[in-house]
Amino acid sequence: MEQTTEQIYQFDPGNNKKGKKGLKIWILILLGVLLLGILFSAVGCNIISGTEKEKKPNEPYIGVLFVEGAITSDNNDTWGIPYGYQHQFTLDTIDDLMEDKNNKGIMLFVNSPGGGVYESDELYFKLKEYKNTTDRPVYAYMGSMAASGGYYISAPADKILANRNSWTGSIGVTIGTLFDVSELLENYGIKSVTITSGKNKAMGSMMDPLTAEQKEIFQTLVDEAYLQFVSIVAEERNIELEATKKIADGRIYTAKQALELNLIDAICSYEDALADMAKTYDLHDCEVYNFTYKDTSFLGLLFSKTPLPNLPKSDAEAVLSLIESDVKFPISYMCEVLN
Repeated sequence: MEQTTEQIYQFDPGNNKKGKKGLKIWILILLGVLLLGILFSAVGCNIISGTEKEKKPNEPYIGVLFVEGAITSDNNDTWGIPYGYQHQFTLDTIDDLMEDKNNKGIMLFVNSPGGGVYESDELYFKLKEYKNTTDRPVYAYMGSMAASGGYYISAPADKILANRNSWTGSIGVTIGTLFDVSELLENYGIKSVTITSGKNKAMGSMMDPLTAEQKEIFQTLVDEAYLQFVSIVAEERNIELEATKKIADGRIYTAKQALELNLIDAICSYEDALADMAKTYDLHDCEVYNFTYKDTSFLGLLFSKTPLPNLPKSDAEAVLSLIESDVKFPISYMCEVLN
């Protein structure tokens, strides 16, 4: 395996020149497309940005909201095109449902490893607001995974139902993996100097190892977010706080294990979850309507499936790119193994 890794990241000056030439071609193509988009905009074509506004039914309906992927506000690809879960769209849709008298409830379909502390908490409160304002039911259905932040946003639901193969739990907080690359930089003859106003201002920087004091500071941030998480689970699931802490050690639970611990209410299919909601709240005559984010921008339609060219990387670039992907969330309700 080590030999394979060396072959993948071996630096070849010749290949690097080819990569730079290819990048120039891609840049020229992109500039041409952008110019075309600007021309369309100049003649009054509204296709450069925006999303389709959902047309809600004119009869009673249950609104299905999908939380699939990481719960964060920056799900954009290399072209800046939105993909997966869209945070602001979800919040705005719940606001619209609150004002729509034809809406009779929300089914939250969750298939997520978790996400940011801020975004998870914001969605949690928006669902609580919906319930308190409308007195309508909210169900959460867990797909293949609803871990960490995925469980956090499910907690306020009147019922939490899960597929029998779902993984959930992972109740806890992570600040991610902090890296110290100072020795790596030294191997390449690179020295760094960080100017700060205090000894802890740049803590977490990859250029210097953490001190014991800095580790303790980070731990207090994690502990506070953790207490917030377990308190919500205890309150929403009617479990004693200390009992909740015992099961909230970050581990993943199967649907069967979660049911035994009162973390979910039942194991069933998605269709059975909808049927249970209709039966419990007398919503048999309601249509089921899916609310999904649709990017109608010109660039979105053109580049949504087009990746950037994969240019050769040096050893240092390869390592740094792996580190960058691991430090995406500064502090999160994220299940690392499922992300």
